[in-house]
Amino acid sequence: MKFGVFLMPQHPRSDDSVRRFRETVQLAQVARDAGFDCVASGHHYLSPPYQSLQSVPLLSRLAADTGSMDLCLSVLLLALLNPVQVAEDIASLDIMSEGRVVFGIGIGYREVEYEGFGMTRQDRVPRMLEALELIKRLWTEDSVTHEGRFFRVHDATCTIRPVQKPFPPIWIAANADQAVVRTARMGLPWFINPHAALPTIERQWQRYKQTLAEANQPMPSQRPIALELHIADSREQAVETARPFLMEKYNAYAEWGQDKALPGEESFRVSFDELARDRFVLGTPEEAIEAIEERITRLESNYMIFRLGWPGMEAARVRRVIELMGERVLPHFHGKYGRG
Repeated sequence: MKFGVFLMPQHPRSDDSVRRFRETVQLAQVARDAGFDCVASGHHYLSPPYQSLQSVPLLSRLAADTGSMDLCLSVLLLALLNPVQVAEDIASLDIMSEGRVVFGIGIGYREVEYEGFGMTRQDRVPRMLEALELIKRLWTEDSVTHEGRFFRVHDATCTIRPVQKPFPPIWIAANADQAVVRTARMGLPWFINPHAALPTIERQWQRYKQTLAEANQPMPSQRPIALELHIADSREQAVETARPFLMEKYNAYAEWGQDKALPGEESFRVSFDELARDRFVLGTPEEAIEAIEERITRLESNYMIFRLGWPGMEAARVRRVIELMGERVLPHFHGKYGRG
């Protein structure tokens, strides 16, 4: 089992950005000392009402403070980006961290980002898939010629290659059923999102496993999931603390259209109790252990990345949750399942 902390200084635009960055560095150090295995950072552009640092430079900075922890791109919006630059940037990060990068990728879902990068929603899947194949070739071949729909190189040699061979672990974030199936056909880990309710994810997990078998692909050794989690001495305290920040964050998701990227008729414009049901882990450390065990059983998850705080939350509160996890939750799983 591995456990990670999602750290992204995404905060209201009125906050002091330098202070929030310093707090992020401190929280990464606290997570390291608490026994977490990974720090993760997300990726968006043009995203009011928040400010946010970009993930690759942030993880590059955190590499120096995280010991042996994995550095997880959670996730890089590959559909928007040039694969040559991504190949060299991620290889550089893998070398600077001495082989600790997890290359999580996705297609995104926001029109403002597609417009900003001169692409269309219809192109996002083929762009991501073509970019991924070109990146893998740049990381493994001495001379690459590629004439694709979106990208072209001739006799190209990557300036720098990753420490991890043949390349860093690749996870694919997928919300829609067809995206989950596509990930399984590729034989890659499905990075399960924190936004869908557990029954939806469980149904998709069964479809993912079925497709792996049909495609003659082995079960990936890493089975990652992201979760919204907050713990306190009582469930009431955990809910009271997390509620305003989670509601504001999911209201922003609703404005961005994140719920429309999920299968079925999901909507984030509901009461907090309905939003939290089967989706958020809020309670005591013992209740968190029970909820995590449930996902291990129902989803066979073995790599969990927790978002323990949300935009605007005071760093001291997030720090306390990280410390509580290290004191009262992680030891249970390390003792039962071992370290990753």
